[in-house]
Amino acid sequence: MRGIIIALVIGALFFMLALIGFSLQHATLIALVAFLVTLWTNEALPLGVVSLLPIILFPVFGILDTNAVTVNYSKSIIFLFLGGFMLAIAIEKTGLHRYFSARLLSFFPKTARGIIYALAITSALLSSILSNTTITLMLMPIALYLSEEKVLKIRFLLATAYGASIGGILTPIGTPPNLILMGFLEEHHLPQLAFGEWMLFMLPIVALMLLVMPWLLSMDLKQYDLASISQDIPELTVSQKRLYGLIVLLAAALFANTFLKQFFGFAMNEKLILLGFGLLMFVPKIGFLEWEDTRQMPYEIIFLFGAGFSIAAAFGTTGLAADIAQKLSFISSLPFFWMLVVVALFVTFS
Repeated sequence: MRGIIIALVIGALFFMLALIGFSLQHATLIALVAFLVTLWTNEALPLGVVSLLPIILFPVFGILDTNAVTVNYSKSIIFLFLGGFMLAIAIEKTGLHRYFSARLLSFFPKTARGIIYALAITSALLSSILSNTTITLMLMPIALYLSEEKVLKIRFLLATAYGASIGGILTPIGTPPNLILMGFLEEHHLPQLAFGEWMLFMLPIVALMLLVMPWLLSMDLKQYDLASISQDIPELTVSQKRLYGLIVLLAAALFANTFLKQFFGFAMNEKLILLGFGLLMFVPKIGFLEWEDTRQMPYEIIFLFGAGFSIAAAFGTTGLAADIAQKLSFISSLPFFWMLVVVALFVTFS
């Protein structure tokens, strides 16, 4: 209850402060967003519950009507996430991620720097299709097992966490903010990147970060010997081989779809491709999942998408976005590099 009271107080403070420079409706919306963000942060209520509150709060306070809010909880981009997570659950259920991890570890030397690179790259590649949080939690025991030295344990854990964050930007489904961006572009009829195009744009950035980050983490660790680390690679089971083949087929379909769009001007909807492969995971003799496995689906994240899209719609419909843009127009006078720095700092610390 204390967390809810804190959220109410923060919402009221933001409302009073916003009245200084904004209209009553805009101040109300700012206060509601502050209230929601506080509840998301302090977890006074479950994430999914807070994410459903805009359906009630926005109509009650005259921000958006009910239909304008609820439509944001069924955006087509959400089904891209559903398909991706069905595939992720299948990978976890079959244990295929453990094979990928062991295989990548075997490619690197048994030194502190080699293991840090291996953990970072493994975490990044797996996080490009699986949840960052899930991958970090799965690789943490491996990172802790590799050495008894406290310094190495910390560096290995950091490599895993940073690698997951870096890998999340490699694909559109790697992390929820990517999907929110795609939903925003779709909503405002702005140019969208196909799956393959996204990867081609992000691959150089991810590669550079994966070169620099592990090197920085391992700068002062040359004296540690890790020659005793086992590099045993588990044998692939029949189900793992079948899933491996389906993943390769999915990747080929997504990249082929990208080139069809570029060279022939037509392509299938990528949301349909990924959702189709996700549903394929339930087909007997082909897939690996039963309906009970969907209990692992992070439905609260789906509701969070809906809340985010609803807030974006409210900012646009009420004119608050244009009002804020006008008040922050001085940023556009900055050199492009510094404008990016300001935006990045704002996103990082907000």
